[in-house]
Amino acid sequence: MNERIAIIGLGASGKSAVEALGNDADIRGFSTTPVEQSDFPVFYSPDPAMVAQEIIQWNPQYCVISPGIPMTSALAQELKRRRVPVISEVELAWRLQEKSKRAGRPWYCVTGTNGKTTTVGLLGAIFRAAGIRVSEVGNIGLPISSQIAGDSEAFVVELSSFQLETTYTMEPAAAICLNADADHLDWHGDVESYREAKARIYDRVRGKSFYFASDPVVARMVQGRPRVVALTTDSNEWDWVPFYAERGHPSALLADIVAAVAIARDAGIDENAISAGLSEYSPATHRQALVGQWGGVRYVDDSKATNAHAAAAALKALPPGTGVWIAGGDAKGQDFGPLVHSVRSQLRAVVAIGLDPSPIRRAVEEFAPDTPIVEVVGNSDADLWMLQVVRAAANFARPGDTVLLSPACASWDQFSSYSQRGKVFEQAVRRFQEES
Repeated sequence: MNERIAIIGLGASGKSAVEALGNDADIRGFSTTPVEQSDFPVFYSPDPAMVAQEIIQWNPQYCVISPGIPMTSALAQELKRRRVPVISEVELAWRLQEKSKRAGRPWYCVTGTNGKTTTVGLLGAIFRAAGIRVSEVGNIGLPISSQIAGDSEAFVVELSSFQLETTYTMEPAAAICLNADADHLDWHGDVESYREAKARIYDRVRGKSFYFASDPVVARMVQGRPRVVALTTDSNEWDWVPFYAERGHPSALLADIVAAVAIARDAGIDENAISAGLSEYSPATHRQALVGQWGGVRYVDDSKATNAHAAAAALKALPPGTGVWIAGGDAKGQDFGPLVHSVRSQLRAVVAIGLDPSPIRRAVEEFAPDTPIVEVVGNSDADLWMLQVVRAAANFARPGDTVLLSPACASWDQFSSYSQRGKVFEQAVRRFQEES
C-alpha cells in the first residue's frame, strides 16, 4: 500500500516533489493560496487552521512543506502540536535518492547568510571543468527532487535556513556555512533560531565540515564535530587568487572562492580543473553587476543583496566616501544600525527606498548622522519610481563614485523577486543615461 504524503504549498518545490514521487505514493496537495487545476486532489482554504485540520483528518505518513511556509506559522505549529511529521523537499529528495539505484551520489552542501549562490556557481563550474556531471540545485532555484532521477554524478546544493529546519537525514559529502548574520527574523522568530537552522548543515556530514576561522558564530556551530577544517582568506595561502582577480571579479567574493576551492580540492579535483573552472565562471546576475558608467560614475546592480551582511560586503569594497547607496525594501525584522556603522566611511549619500524606507533612514540618522539621505517612497508604477530613485542617487554622485543598489532587504514589498527589482533598476539606469 502506497504511503500517504501531504504536499503543503504547490510552488516550484511542491510541484517538483509531486513529480518525483510519481505513482509511488498517495498524494494530496494542501494550500492557503488558490491553486491551478491539478492532476491530483488539492484542498484549498485561506484559513491555515482549516488546512491543518484537513491534513490531520487525512492522516498522512508525513508532509512535505514549502520553504515559503514558516515553521512558526499557525499551520505548521498545529501540525507540530498534533505530532504530524513535516519534512522539506530537500529531505524528500535525499530519501528518494538513497532508496534508488543511484544511492550514494555525493551532495556538496552550502549555506550562509551571504555568498551561497556564488559559491555553488563556482563549485559547479569547477566540477564541470573536471568532467563531472553536476547539478546546481536547491535554494538556487532548481528543486533537487527534480534532478534525482537524472544522470548527475554529483550535486552542489544551496540550502536556506528554511530548508534546513525540516531536513533530518541528509548526509553531505562536504558542507560549509559561509556566515550566519541575522536574517529572516520574521520567519524564524529570533536570531538564535535562525542560526540553529543554519547549523543543521553540519549534523551528518560524511566528509569534512568547513568554516571560516574568523567567524566566531560558525565556529561555535562546528565545535565538537568530527573532521572540521578552518579556512582563511589570507591571500598568502591561495596562490591562484591573483589569477582570478585579474579577470575582474569583485574582491568581496574572495571568501566564496576560498570555500569553493577548498571543497573542490577535498573532492579530489586537480588544480588545472580548478583554475579552468574559476576562469570560466560568470557571477550570477544582480550580484555586483556593472549596468552603466558615464560621467565618471559607476552604476552597480547588487539587488541580490537581500540582507545586511550581503550589502556590507559590497559597500566595504568601495573606496572611502564614494558610495551612493540605494537601500530598503522588506526589512524582514533586521536591525540596520550595525551595518550603517560599519560602512559609514564608504558613504557619500543614501537613497532610502521601499514602501517603508524608515528602517534605513533611522539607522543612517543614528549611526551616520553626517551622511545626506533622501527617501523615495515606493508606488504602484515601479518603472517610473525606480527612475526617480536613480535620479535622486545621481544628484549626489561625483566622478569616481559608485551608485550602488544593494538594498539589504527583500524585494517583496514591491517586486516579485530580487531579480525583477534588479532588472527594473538596470532599465532605469539606461533611461536616465538616455535623458542625461
